[in-house]
Amino acid sequence: MKRGDVYWASLSPRSGSEQSGRRPVIILSHDAFNQTTGWRSIIVVPVSTSAAQARRGPTVVALKPGTAGLPGESSAVCHQITTLDRAKLTDKIGVLPADTLMLVEKALLSAVDIRA
Repeated sequence: MKRGDVYWASLSPRSGSEQSGRRPVIILSHDAFNQTTGWRSIIVVPVSTSAAQARRGPTVVALKPGTAGLPGESSAVCHQITTLDRAKLTDKIGVLPADTLMLVEKALLSAVDIRA
């Protein structure tokens, strides 16, 4: 499991407007954590196919069909970054290209108002 990998994950239970259900997520936590089996927490960004989410602005990154093995138009919903127990991750779908991962990182900075 590495930063930029895309996995299926169970995001239930959730509440309100949080992304929920079985959906792809992008691994964002540092590889030192990701590759330490005793470290159970994984930081992820959920992926959505919702057209409404796709229009949310600078905190959402469009992902074309085929990106990291995703079957259709999708969006990385960076304003909904979350931490999961690694047991909630199931099958690996693919790996984001480096340039797309950089766009996700920029959207995360925007979501938390960090200026690099």
